[in-house]
Amino acid sequence: MAMTMHIDIVSAEEEIYSGTAEMVFAPLVTGDIGVLPRHAPLIARMKPGEVRVRSGAEELLFYISGGIFEVQPHVVTVLADTAIRAKD
Repeated sequence: MAMTMHIDIVSAEEEIYSGTAEMVFAPLVTGDIGVLPRHAPLIARMKPGEVRVRSGAEELLFYISGGIFEVQPHVVTVLADTAIRAKD
C-alpha cells in the first residue's frame, strides 16, 4: 500500500477539496513542484495554474488563480485566491 497524505484545497469562498493523495503537483512562483508524503515543511507563493492531486489511478485537476502552498510532513494545504475543479 502506498503512503498517502491529507490535502485541503480552499478558496476565499469555500472548501474545494479535502481528501488523501499519493502525490500533489502545484505551480509555484519559483517553478512547479511535486510533493510526496513526508516532504520537508515548506511555505511558498503560488502562481495561477493547475494543481494536480494523484490518488491511486485517479488524478484530480483544479485551477487556482494564485495563493499560498503549505506542506507539512503528512498534510498539504492550498490556500487559493480563487479555485475551481477543472471539470467545472
